[in-house]
Amino acid sequence: MNDLIYIEEPNLLFANGQKCTDARDGLALFGALTQLYGIKSGVVATKNGLEIFRRYLQQLQQPVYNANNITRPMFPGFEAVFGCKWEDKGIVFKEVLDEEIGKYLYNDNTHKRTYDLVTLFIDKIITTIKNEEERVDVWFVIVPDEIYQYCRPKSILKKDLVQTKSLLSKGKAKTFQYTPMLFEEFDIEERAKAEEAKVYNYDAQFHDQLKARLLPYTIPTQILRESTLDWRNFKNSFGTPKRDFSKIEGHLAWTISTAVYYKAGGKPWKLSDIRSGVCYLGLVYKQIEKSKNPKNACCAAQMFLDNGDGTVFKGEVGPWYNPKNKDFHLQAKEAKSLLSQALNSYKEINSKYPNEVFIHSKTRFNDEEWNSFTEITPKGTNLVGVTITKTKPLKLYKSEGDYPILRGNALIINEKSAFLWTIGYVPKTQTVLSMEVPNPIFIEINKGEADIGQVLKDILALTKLNYNACIYADGIPVTLRFADKIGEILTASTKIKVPPLAFKYYI
Repeated sequence: MNDLIYIEEPNLLFANGQKCTDARDGLALFGALTQLYGIKSGVVATKNGLEIFRRYLQQLQQPVYNANNITRPMFPGFEAVFGCKWEDKGIVFKEVLDEEIGKYLYNDNTHKRTYDLVTLFIDKIITTIKNEEERVDVWFVIVPDEIYQYCRPKSILKKDLVQTKSLLSKGKAKTFQYTPMLFEEFDIEERAKAEEAKVYNYDAQFHDQLKARLLPYTIPTQILRESTLDWRNFKNSFGTPKRDFSKIEGHLAWTISTAVYYKAGGKPWKLSDIRSGVCYLGLVYKQIEKSKNPKNACCAAQMFLDNGDGTVFKGEVGPWYNPKNKDFHLQAKEAKSLLSQALNSYKEINSKYPNEVFIHSKTRFNDEEWNSFTEITPKGTNLVGVTITKTKPLKLYKSEGDYPILRGNALIINEKSAFLWTIGYVPKTQTVLSMEVPNPIFIEINKGEADIGQVLKDILALTKLNYNACIYADGIPVTLRFADKIGEILTASTKIKVPPLAFKYYI
């Protein structure tokens, strides 16, 4: 058996060129990599939701601790961390009335109530942007818990709450979508049914649909439940919090604050020792369940540069999914289109093409799509296809000692493949980034040529670029970490056409 190797924990870069392995320590000690001088909030919520948001912002101005949890550092306070004001003053508030929510929430059709409630919230934002000149950095959608409960794909509205009946079933809705309607101007009921049929073009998931429908407007949003910000006052029948955040309250403050700082245009950190001239692409696939063709899927590419910037390129819907093999592959035209977008975007930013492009995917590349990639890759750019999966479990146990395998350990199988433990014991925090014996990810250089050791170092570093959760590290590199969520947002409505957009609009 080959010996284990150890890859040193990658450093992150903060203000004034300072380095640190933990994002939270780096921010607290040195400050964010790029400086903002204030964040102006827009809030769409009920009056109660606004007050909850205000109180939470006030809490963030002070240290926030994790009760009985020494493995997660306390949050020192927003301005102390970022050197930037984010206050509860000057908020652009757009009220959503309880009566407005009630008008749409109690429809027995999950698609209909979700679509109407998303429309209610986003119209407030879009109208404000069109009609008012006041600048907003990030829009906060503060969602009552009832919307979270009843506006998800498998949610069921209690019969005693139903106030409006659906006009047609999901099956009949498809008939209206694909069959032209004659004399519709004379039949009010038929026109109403046709309008309701349109809501089935969108997934019945409030979060994903709202994000998807705002993509054409390039509006950064943060969606938060009232019970997340005010968890102490949302109690169950026993008088205890339904969602007890006491042990991770500081962690919640870190996560929300970092995400907001990033979405407002700041960069909290970047990788310190990553090689320049390197572009990382993560392929995103999502089968379209509402399609008549089971092979139809949406595809996209996430591009991450050596400075941490991320961009999402949406591809076309097509027969990319193989139900028999349960994998995804692009055809020649779409493969060329996606990679061309990424390469051209890189050149616009850097005035030249990258030295190396690493394409990460959960499935192995076939010859058709790889040949298409290589055809449009410029000379002087090394193209490498890397497959990253969890499909080959391997557990290693230490013969002595109290802790499991270290994060950063790797078992190289050959010059093309290896197991990498991105989750494991971390000496700095004296804890394990897992609730069980850590599993590695399996990494294979499926196409192209590269040094397996360098590939492992890059992937370990890319587990530290998640600006949506201020944690020590992720178990999956950022190129694939959000693949499923981005796929869900892109398929929340396949009819929405969007240009390449910054990663922050999706998370």
